[in-house]
Amino acid sequence: MKTNPFDDVSKLVRAAGDYLELEKKYPQQTLVERFLIPDKTILFRLSLKRDDGTAGYYLGYRVQHSDMLGCYKGGIRFHPMIDLDEVKALATWMTLKTSLVDIPFGGAKGGINVDPATLSFSERERLTRKYTHRLVNDIGPAIDIPAPDVGTSAQEMAWIYDEYRKHQSNARAAVTGKPLEIGGSAGRQAATGNGVVFTMLEAIKDMKLENPKVAVQGFGNVGSHAALACRKNRIPVVAVSDVKGGICNPNGLDVKKLIRHVAATGSVVGFAGASELEDIITCDCDILLPCALEGAITENNAAKIKARLIVEGANGPTTYEANGILQKMNVTIVPDILANSGGVIVSYYEWVQNREGFYWEETEVNERLKKKIIAAYNKVRTYAQKNDMDLRQAAYCLALKKVADAMILRGTQ
Repeated sequence: MKTNPFDDVSKLVRAAGDYLELEKKYPQQTLVERFLIPDKTILFRLSLKRDDGTAGYYLGYRVQHSDMLGCYKGGIRFHPMIDLDEVKALATWMTLKTSLVDIPFGGAKGGINVDPATLSFSERERLTRKYTHRLVNDIGPAIDIPAPDVGTSAQEMAWIYDEYRKHQSNARAAVTGKPLEIGGSAGRQAATGNGVVFTMLEAIKDMKLENPKVAVQGFGNVGSHAALACRKNRIPVVAVSDVKGGICNPNGLDVKKLIRHVAATGSVVGFAGASELEDIITCDCDILLPCALEGAITENNAAKIKARLIVEGANGPTTYEANGILQKMNVTIVPDILANSGGVIVSYYEWVQNREGFYWEETEVNERLKKKIIAAYNKVRTYAQKNDMDLRQAAYCLALKKVADAMILRGTQ
């Protein structure tokens, strides 16, 4: 049964609001409820003439959650199970994420309830362009800036850029995650996975973990680059999974060979030198990187987790109930709004480079990313230690306070 991610994020936001005593500090302002209501929700039908002449119909979404700290920013997801509550949750997480890591954006998210694997290349292009056309007055470099998410890539961002520029002249900074040839940033594709491992390494030092072994749930863009970053830091990845199954090798998987295998076969399943794995969430590892979709860790499997450290590469992979179970087990969790913020950080750098017309080398992008995400981690860790709370609650408190202060400064009208 699919959980409601917006219920989960709402509970965490309300708990942070209670801890911060926002209603006491700002009486009669109802800041938490105001925060949880998106600024704008856009829902529309998309019609697509398929290559075989049949007609397909899909729901398109864009939720602009908050622009208190800057213009809206958030990815576009193509997935058959996407719905409005999921998009609202993702947009809310983005607001919290950009606030926490101190970049001047608010939160948004969008998507289409379609399985991209069922579309031909030309169908995917037409659907992406139709989606962009419907939103052409709602997005832009100073309004709302899309980016890739699950089921989308630099290719979709290129189509969005090209469609948008038919209507607006200032188009290059209107979307991030673009190919390098049309203004993308070096280091953007690996940014989320790299950021996950940057925060993981800090947590390893704090916990004094020796010779840790990592399991990666989800081997898409985020999971594969996180696995590569683990390899670079000589931390063995012993288990990996995707939608088709999982594999393991207690001595460590050859990540580069695995990536080539996935490119050739479409799945991690069948990789030579590895055994089949039934459940990666509860497998034998020290560190678990959930890098797929929300709701992977639930009250049904949380108590079986063997990992001592969880670093959330996906948005909302741990349900509210599971989070409580893991707290009692003393499992350390680096929360999603911190751990996977590398993508939006480098998207911000891409936006800056587009507006300046001056581009940075990949080493500079990665150094800037590392410095910013580690600074955010240290801020969260210090707040958690000072207030005797876990990293998730600390991250939510810090992020929500910044947005709430901006709400008061900007006024209610």
